[in-house]
Amino acid sequence: MDIATHPIVFYMFGLPIKDTVVMTWIMMGIIILIMLLIRKFKPGLLEILLEFISGLVRDVLYEDNLNPYLPLIGSLFIFILFANILSVVPALKSPTSDINTTLALALVVFFAVHYFGIRKKGFWEYIKTFSSPIYLFPLEIIGQLSRTLSLTIRLFGNIVSGDLIVAIVFLLIPLIAPIPLIALSLITGILQAYIFTILASLYIASAVEINIEEAQIKEVKRLQKTTS
Repeated sequence: MDIATHPIVFYMFGLPIKDTVVMTWIMMGIIILIMLLIRKFKPGLLEILLEFISGLVRDVLYEDNLNPYLPLIGSLFIFILFANILSVVPALKSPTSDINTTLALALVVFFAVHYFGIRKKGFWEYIKTFSSPIYLFPLEIIGQLSRTLSLTIRLFGNIVSGDLIVAIVFLLIPLIAPIPLIALSLITGILQAYIFTILASLYIASAVEINIEEAQIKEVKRLQKTTS
């Protein structure tokens, strides 16, 4: 299978559907099937998975209520994990070997950061903290875009490089030699899913954090209004 290129498989409503999109659909079906089987036969595994993701988020966000963040961050972790390791299955390709997929994931994080920030602080308060002092606002915009680009290229580069190494070694020395490299590619895929999840949590944490002194001042003013 050609890893470097992503041919168009068919067209849907005039839009080209590449092989990585088809692989994404296959992967989604696999995830749904696995989750249904776990829910039916080993429901305790879902609790372990939830606790693991909650632990990741809690260590970064330091929030008492993680419910607003868990669905997104948990979905990102599971999606990227399966997408990264899908290529270990013969005849299948990792969706994250396509830079369009990794860019889409990075854009989800980009918009989620600002959504949670506005939801936590309010629109004007978030804009004030986002552009304070005002002369740093252009640099903040550049920083937001650069970290989105960094998320895109980091995930894409690591997955493609791992798949390429396995494919090249398999062509040179088939059968036994690629097995350790496949294991290495599997570990890399899991590690990259973990790193992406941690970075996404860190970016969201930076958007929703509230200055303690400002929060105390607002709380005092609120108490003064209620007692007056």
